[in-house]
Amino acid sequence: MYDLVIIGGGPGGLTAGIYAVRAKLNTVMLEKEMVGGQIALSDEIENYPGFPSISGMDLMQKFEEHAKKFDLEIKMAGVESITLDGKVKVLKTSEGEIRAKAVIISTGAKPKKLGVPGETEFLGKGVSYCATCDGPFFRGQDVLVVGGGDTAVKEAVYLAKIANKVSVVHRRDKLRAEKILQERLLKAENITVHWDSVLREIKGESGVESAVIENVKTSEKTELKVHGAFMFVGINPTTDLTDAKKNDSGFIITNEKMETSIPGVYAVGDCRNTPLLQVATAVGDGAIAAYIAESYVEGFDD
Repeated sequence: MYDLVIIGGGPGGLTAGIYAVRAKLNTVMLEKEMVGGQIALSDEIENYPGFPSISGMDLMQKFEEHAKKFDLEIKMAGVESITLDGKVKVLKTSEGEIRAKAVIISTGAKPKKLGVPGETEFLGKGVSYCATCDGPFFRGQDVLVVGGGDTAVKEAVYLAKIANKVSVVHRRDKLRAEKILQERLLKAENITVHWDSVLREIKGESGVESAVIENVKTSEKTELKVHGAFMFVGINPTTDLTDAKKNDSGFIITNEKMETSIPGVYAVGDCRNTPLLQVATAVGDGAIAAYIAESYVEGFDD
């Protein structure tokens, strides 16, 4: 029986782990893929206080080292199912059954798919959702980026350092990204923005060879010769494991204490309904959740 189980090893989960073990809670963190979460794949982070510029991998490595310094138990295990409605929470994992008094869900989110022809067929053959992971494969080639938010713009700027030409396709006439990121993108000589446009199809034989885009105002279609297509059109929360109350998009609803609709269950980071998906906000979520969970565990047997 653990006092606290944390599902997911991203910024929110690691922060919760640090706070929990310092509060002397018997805690275990479960991570099925890679400690650090999605942000570990980011090439550069410039808005986390104390680090004007650091890679996501390096920052998350520091988080993990910090957590291990306080002896946070980390198990590389996937959670197959959880029963949260009882007082004791039961988690079935790839490494066996775990019981806990409280649970913090920090399962994050995954890239949203656009659903256009060719997207699934060419996944790993030119279609990607991570420029940092796959960008180097397209050195000196022409690539396409779909999206206009922070991630899309940041990744397009990164790709411009590697690729010959970057075509950004955005369905609106202005970007949604931070102003400083927009400035960098618009200054890059090898980036072309296709405004008011959407991706309609990805074409090729054994790999991506071209992409068909359409102007939503004129209905004009253009076929661009590209070898890579990078999609950044949003995320889907990884929240299938829990029956806690969610919004229409599937994000877990919490109050300001990170409490879900289930007593003793908390949600932090990108999997919860939050106005800002950032490392800094996930860290705050994790700290609050662990603090509130401590009080819950102390009163568990009352």
